Amino acid sequence: MKAKMKKKLKSHKLTDTRRAAAEVKSESFEQQTWADLPVELLELIFSGLIVADNIRASIVCKRWHSVATSVRQVNQPPWLMYLPQNGNRVHRKTIDFYDPGHRKAYSLDFPQLDRSRVCYSKDGWLLVYRRYTWPESSLFIFFNPFTRELIKLPEFDYPSSVAAFSCAPTSTECVIFTIKHVSSTIVAISTCYPGANKWTTVNYQNCSHFSCCLRTKVVFSNGLFYCLSNQGFLGVFDPVECTWTVLEVPPPRCQDSFIDRQGRKGKFMTEHEGNIFVIHMLCPEGPIISKLDQTLMEWKDVSTLDGVTVFASFLSSPSRTNMAKIMSNSVYLPKFRVYGKCCMSFSLDEQRYYPNKQCHDWIQPGTVENIWIEPPKDFAGWT
Repeated sequence: MKAKMKKKLKSHKLTDTRRAAAEVKSESFEQQTWADLPVELLELIFSGLIVADNIRASIVCKRWHSVATSVRQVNQPPWLMYLPQNGNRVHRKTIDFYDPGHRKAYSLDFPQLDRSRVCYSKDGWLLVYRRYTWPESSLFIFFNPFTRELIKLPEFDYPSSVAAFSCAPTSTECVIFTIKHVSSTIVAISTCYPGANKWTTVNYQNCSHFSCCLRTKVVFSNGLFYCLSNQGFLGVFDPVECTWTVLEVPPPRCQDSFIDRQGRKGKFMTEHEGNIFVIHMLCPEGPIISKLDQTLMEWKDVSTLDGVTVFASFLSSPSRTNMAKIMSNSVYLPKFRVYGKCCMSFSLDEQRYYPNKQCHDWIQPGTVENIWIEPPKDFAGWT
């Protein structure tokens, strides 16, 4: 009898303890406020706000102020386009977009891009190459996926592996540039402009150590087209003077070891305010960034981009300033993680990849064709 009473008392005591713990837990939940939300959730919420609403949220409390200012965007970032390709051509009409500023994804149909090859992106426009088998012909077009405007260029009978343009085709200063390796000592450069009736193609003498292929990088800076070869040599085309020069500049550092590990797939070139940068992405170490000293004509390693954000892709790599604090001084890669809705990136301030444990899988066949494109100002996305 005593044993039963003792067991019953013990059971009641255990029940009372559990009830008291539950009441304490319930009371702690009731005492929590909106300010206690996890930082990750606050970042997701605040990144979707317009600037005016972000500022209003930032005055609620110190914690919200810290998070809101870290994701506030003064300048709009470019969007990432996923180009489903077969070989070098888009093989279906549905294209996926990702807005890294608001962490939103969209899927739309663009029959204009079906069976085409996207070559370059700048100022919200794509330069697209089409080749027809019957009747046999080929041409370049400009296409704006946000407005669906399309501008045709004259037929192009000299297929090239590399193409770029200087600015939006709506500008009178727009120049389209292509380059093709003809022999060890000759390159063929073709130029055109919107409204022209034909292309102009000229063969230029070339240094044997500079060769062109699909992975040649091109940027337009200070009126010149800069071309970075697979081997790391730099060629410059002046569209006004119609001259081609291979600079006597040794390749950027780490070229040989980088090729052995990455097969050249993680090499990018970008331009910002007249400065030329080459970025070699290594994992897990992070990028090696080289800046062209245009006075000494040599590459110099730099440890920071001084607040500039580079949106790297294999076809073109735009740069931006005045990004949200958590995006500045970083390199964004052409890889989107569905889980968590974020792009893979490397922060130069924190010297780490985001997401940290997934840097090894960003170089995949599908990422090679992805490209960044600038949306119109204040574009809020498709409904």
